[in-house]
Amino acid sequence: MAEKLLSDDEAREVLKKILSLYPDAKGELHWDSKFHLLCAVLMSAQTTDKMVNRVMPQFSKDFPTPESLADAPIEEIENEIKTIGLYRSKAKHLKATAQILVDKYNSQVPKDKQILMTLPGVGEKTANVVLAEGYGVPAIAVDTHVSRISKKFHIVDEKATPHEVEKRLEAILPKDEWIKTHHAMILFGRYTMPSKAKGDPYSYLNSQK
Repeated sequence: MAEKLLSDDEAREVLKKILSLYPDAKGELHWDSKFHLLCAVLMSAQTTDKMVNRVMPQFSKDFPTPESLADAPIEEIENEIKTIGLYRSKAKHLKATAQILVDKYNSQVPKDKQILMTLPGVGEKTANVVLAEGYGVPAIAVDTHVSRISKKFHIVDEKATPHEVEKRLEAILPKDEWIKTHHAMILFGRYTMPSKAKGDPYSYLNSQK
């Protein structure tokens, strides 16, 4: 029998408690420009922010602009990011995205979700991170942590897609709380209630960081 989903008020209480554990939550990727933010988020798929942060300083130095990345041989890009997962496909996406930015957007990262999602390797989560982090546009980026926590607390159905999780959280939360709450959920899932955590999820709401 399926678990009963929380009401909007009950879900808000859970999210408020998570936010109280991480009131200063923010993204953990390192970047120095909107272009490098986009690159970092592209690289972060199916790997950790820590792994991406290790390659970003040299990557940012060697490829300071979309032009420099678009012009670089694919082997050079692969060599820069070979320590992270799926580096070959990510290198192709990075080079292709840089070329599109140069050709179509005056080397600027678009401030538009639908346009961002047309870039190679950029899905809804990546677009939302770029908008929220780079431009301060209210958005909820649903990664594995946000999805898992939403399901563990029955905020959404167990079979909910990332898009359905995003829409449910947007409906529950005031727009000005979207960015900080999703960051708090990520840190809660990363450090307080990791994927191997057992037992009642509510017990983790009362734990100390």
